[in-house]
Amino acid sequence: MASLDNANSQVYDSVKTYYGKVLESSKDLKTSACTAASRPPAKIMSIISKIPEPVTSKFYGCGNPIPLGIQGKDVLDLGSGSGRDCYIAAALVGASGSVTGIDMTDEQLETARNNISDYAQVLGFQPKMQFLTGYIEMIRQAGVKDESMDICISNCVVNLSPNKRLVLEGVFRALRAGGEFYFSDVYADSQLDDKVRTHEVLLGECIGGALFTEEFETMAREIGFAMPRVLSIAHIEIHDQELLQLVGETKFFSITYRLFKPNPTNGSLGSLDEVALVTYHGGVEGEESSYVLDIDHVFEKDVSAVVSADTARLMAQSWIAPFFTVESLSGSGAKAKQATPTTALMQQAYVDSRKSESSGCCAPKKSESSGCCPPKKSESSGCCPPKKSESSGCCPPKKSESSGCCPPKKSESSGCCPPKKSGPSGCC
Repeated sequence: MASLDNANSQVYDSVKTYYGKVLESSKDLKTSACTAASRPPAKIMSIISKIPEPVTSKFYGCGNPIPLGIQGKDVLDLGSGSGRDCYIAAALVGASGSVTGIDMTDEQLETARNNISDYAQVLGFQPKMQFLTGYIEMIRQAGVKDESMDICISNCVVNLSPNKRLVLEGVFRALRAGGEFYFSDVYADSQLDDKVRTHEVLLGECIGGALFTEEFETMAREIGFAMPRVLSIAHIEIHDQELLQLVGETKFFSITYRLFKPNPTNGSLGSLDEVALVTYHGGVEGEESSYVLDIDHVFEKDVSAVVSADTARLMAQSWIAPFFTVESLSGSGAKAKQATPTTALMQQAYVDSRKSESSGCCAPKKSESSGCCPPKKSESSGCCPPKKSESSGCCPPKKSESSGCCPPKKSESSGCCPPKKSGPSGCC
């Protein structure tokens, strides 16, 4: 494996120790940063339920960075860890696609590699899946060729890198024109102090390395990506009081971004001040009736929508183009909805998390991501309305046995889920 300079090596030694030795499972985390911010789509939940338990039990992620509609695509996962997201991607790309994971932690790589054979039996085909040892700043040295990937994913890993520009530059080179970096990570609403950046636990918990959002978006554009698109955002809770004092007033967020690599040879829509008419024709399994491009753009099937030239160009020149028709509206005078600034999205996410706490429901990491409340809340506060109980997993005790609705970590202590429900099915 290629080497790093001393400063970077120290950061990685700390991270490798935290993920390889300190954390035995996701239950050992001290913040909500390295846990999924939202419930995955039903299609992905179904796939997760079939992944071997050793892979899912060592999963640390802050989002759901796996796009649907990627059959036959070549996918790269940066910081693949135990391989959970690679296993999901393998099912989505099918026998004609490929998945490559890269990670520096031997313990995690061993888990990822050791369960491929069992998973192949579940899938019914041998997935083209490999796991490389290497650093995410040096993916070329690890064996990833330039312009060899259609999609790059990453789940709460880029923040761990001491040189994030190198990571983004490497991804840009590895992607084919029209490809996409679709990833979840942790961001801050201000610059971080050195005491936060160098704190071993905060680094391991994905907080110490969080980038200021404005700094990240500027960096991505400088490297050559199209305007970053926010797909989802959630405020992160820090539960440890000592760590909370260290970070002060800085707020942290789990954000899933979409970064597209332009493909100017695939269509042209004229000047930047044009708008266009976009129509989604379906075809993405799991998003048959509507397609979510980002937090501001949801396209209903066969319903045309006016978009800005930047959005239209992105959709006409990227890997998602086959699912859409894009028509120029030059000179029409039509107005397109503009993207909401990330700073405004962060403010709203923070307000939403505070409202959730004040309502008497469970902490944001439970109420918004899964709808699940601790047992002590379910009866006394009526935390989940009846209509939500089965779909969100937030049920009163009398529902627990029949629906298996509490999160896995609650299953043994509260009896909320039968053992058969509490594993990789993500009972909530």
